[in-house]
Amino acid sequence: MTGKAEVDRQRQQLDATFKRAANINADAELISDFARHLCVLVSGFLEQAVIEYLIEYARIHSDARVQQHVEKRLRHLTNLSSQRLIDTIGGFDSDWRRDMELFLVDELKDAVNGIVDLRNHIAHGKYVGITMVRVQNYYDRIKIVVEHIGVLCGV
Repeated sequence: MTGKAEVDRQRQQLDATFKRAANINADAELISDFARHLCVLVSGFLEQAVIEYLIEYARIHSDARVQQHVEKRLRHLTNLSSQRLIDTIGGFDSDWRRDMELFLVDELKDAVNGIVDLRNHIAHGKYVGITMVRVQNYYDRIKIVVEHIGVLCGV
């Protein structure tokens, strides 16, 4: 499964995880632990969605050698800050770069940078105080960003 189907599958899994998390009746510390876990999943979803959409674009519009190169380069894509996201998308098309620079502002930019920063802090053993509401807000905005990238890629 690749491209849009894979992104849709990952989104559905993450949506189901958020739904289960909303039903947790536990102390604040356990809910905060779950929120940190969801930060990691949401950050991974953003990275994987970008990778899947761009590989799908290359598959449709390029010969096998270019596809292979694009896939090899993108499979190592991590820490997708808003600037790194713009640079990655912009590497495919300068119009896409301009589009993303205009699109990825305010709350959308904050969500991308915020979730990546939180994920990095969590991954490096730092304690972060995060609420389920904040993670859900980031996720809702990141889904908008992912959808926009899918539209740019035509998938």
